[in-house]
Amino acid sequence: MLNGKRIAVVMPAYNAEKTLRTTVEEIPDLVDMRILVDDNSDDGTGEIAAELGEKAAREGGAPLTVVKGRPRPEGWAGKVWAMAQGWAEATGRGAAPAGPAPDYVLFTDADIESAPHALRDLVRGAQADDRALVSQMALLRAETRWERVIVPAFVYFFAQLYPFRKVNDPRSGTAAAAGGCMLVSRAALLAAGGLEPIKGALIDDVALGTLLKRHGNRTWLGLTTDIRSVRPYPSLASLWHMIARSAYVQLRYNPLLLAGTIAGLLLVYIAPPAGAIAALVAVTAGAGGALAVSAGIAGLAGWALMTVSYLPMLRLYRLSPLRAPGLPLIAVLYTAMTADSARRHYSGRAVSWRGRAADRA
Repeated sequence: MLNGKRIAVVMPAYNAEKTLRTTVEEIPDLVDMRILVDDNSDDGTGEIAAELGEKAAREGGAPLTVVKGRPRPEGWAGKVWAMAQGWAEATGRGAAPAGPAPDYVLFTDADIESAPHALRDLVRGAQADDRALVSQMALLRAETRWERVIVPAFVYFFAQLYPFRKVNDPRSGTAAAAGGCMLVSRAALLAAGGLEPIKGALIDDVALGTLLKRHGNRTWLGLTTDIRSVRPYPSLASLWHMIARSAYVQLRYNPLLLAGTIAGLLLVYIAPPAGAIAALVAVTAGAGGALAVSAGIAGLAGWALMTVSYLPMLRLYRLSPLRAPGLPLIAVLYTAMTADSARRHYSGRAVSWRGRAADRA
């Protein structure tokens, strides 16, 4: 038990043989149950999971229950179906005999590593402010050249789309969560209908946050360095796919929202430096009057403001502040990725989770 509360950890795993040993064994022994859902992996995930389960039974500590994933029913998204099977096991609706029901269920991923105290801090946060959902965005891997370019900006733009201050404000309708770390009150989720109301959600974390907040619950989302994702994105193509697979989903497949988002990216992040550079060229060529100078100053001011706003994210990822002025160039990439996400949707290309196709909601 943690802080007097029973805790279950649910970890969906698909083709996670490279990370599974570390991430499972890092779950604190103080939790009451660990549930690993092998979502029909075709690598060594199942064998490693069985070995870890036997080790847990042999050595004591928190038991590890391995759930073999069942075929996905029509209408369910892949990850949500895996989560639902773990949820059923944790709450006594699975095939195995259930012990006392947990007070909280932590949904996490098979590529998430945590500091020893991280789960205790989550439980304390949930109890301190009576929150039905406490979620922290894992520190994503930023080791390769493209990861260092794209990953901090990905988190930055996510926070622009779902401002954490509004997510954490019970009076605001903005809701979100981070799928790698979601501590959920069992009672609150049961009262909201469990996971079935979001069964078709391709962005499960935002959907779960929205479901709980819609039912009058308090939620919280924040950043952390105590919880880390070790999932690699070694190339621009892999990062592009990560973003393009969900960008149009976040816009609810709405062409008007797509147009507004692209226009907003161009106006907010690209127009200021473009205007400043155009004004500088005009003045240098002797063709710039007062209007060009004013436009250039306005462009520089906008560019400076976005640069300053990006610095905390670079600091979080321990990257040089000299990267901050390049945010407009990254915004160009994100604009292209967002447009490509819509193109994929209309061309019928499947959305995938962990490299596997999933039905659209």
